[in-house]
Amino acid sequence: MQSKSPLLQSVHANLRLLHFSRRTETAYLYWIRRFIAFSGRRHPRDLGSAEVRAFLTHLVVERNLAAATQQQALAALLFLYRVVIGRPLEALGSLPRGRVPTTLPAVLTRDEVTAVLSGLRGRHRLVGLLLYGGGLRLLECLTLRIKDVDLSRGELTIRRGKGGKDRVTVIPEAGRVGLGTHLEAVRVLHQRDLEAGAGWVELPGGLDRKYPNAGRSWPWQWVFPAARTYTVEVSGHVRRHHLHESVIQRAVSAAVRAARIGKRASCHTLRHSFATHLLEDGYDIRTVQELLGHRDVATTMIYTHVLNRGGRGVRSPADRLRLGPDAGMAG
Repeated sequence: MQSKSPLLQSVHANLRLLHFSRRTETAYLYWIRRFIAFSGRRHPRDLGSAEVRAFLTHLVVERNLAAATQQQALAALLFLYRVVIGRPLEALGSLPRGRVPTTLPAVLTRDEVTAVLSGLRGRHRLVGLLLYGGGLRLLECLTLRIKDVDLSRGELTIRRGKGGKDRVTVIPEAGRVGLGTHLEAVRVLHQRDLEAGAGWVELPGGLDRKYPNAGRSWPWQWVFPAARTYTVEVSGHVRRHHLHESVIQRAVSAAVRAARIGKRASCHTLRHSFATHLLEDGYDIRTVQELLGHRDVATTMIYTHVLNRGGRGVRSPADRLRLGPDAGMAG
């Protein structure tokens, strides 16, 4: 943590105790610091709903932040008062609403996906294939453990995805052989680490205390381990982290540029394309919702607006006309 204040230490400890993700920890601590700074660095126990309301209004009116950002700040402060301070906030009333973006997600055609994946090599291509072939978020893919992969059933288990829920998705047939070969290489690397007195990985929650040797076991190893190791100061364990997101992000960006695709495409675009292409293939919206791990089907419904069937999936009546070959040409 950047700050040693008892309050932020307590926030950090409670977030860990309740098994919030690292990214949520970072976001909540950021917004709590921002709130304290905005309030003249007074302690939050001396503040209340009026100050929280003023801060959230400031984010929208003066900082012009989006509704989702305002909601994240609100969630952080609700957590602070309910869990850490032990005094839930009173009703805040109606707040000015941040801007709600209406931009539809960028989606690649199948040919464009092929071009991007063809521009990737080795494990970069394998990650890209899982992002598109299984609809994974990038961090979900990179934090896969060996135990989460079932090659015989063609399934991946995503642990504690967005919203803290587990789900199961598909391993693309095109990636099974490559994934199996990759896992054998990872096993060799892990065996080499064990022989060198290393071979540890970080475990979620307090599992390292409950199962002291699990961090060296094969099932808990990362599917995509990093090239370098690091030493944990407290325990002295030599660990490997999983591959960093930036490695894949740079590779995909380079592949998109090389394919000369005129869209703002990223790793997450492969997930959007997975959902859209499933709907084009006739899979029902509930199946796609489960594979993506969306809590609300309304979130999945956005992909019905980007199907490759024209606006809103409607066939134009002009397509039923029998016009000559010059129709539509400028005269």
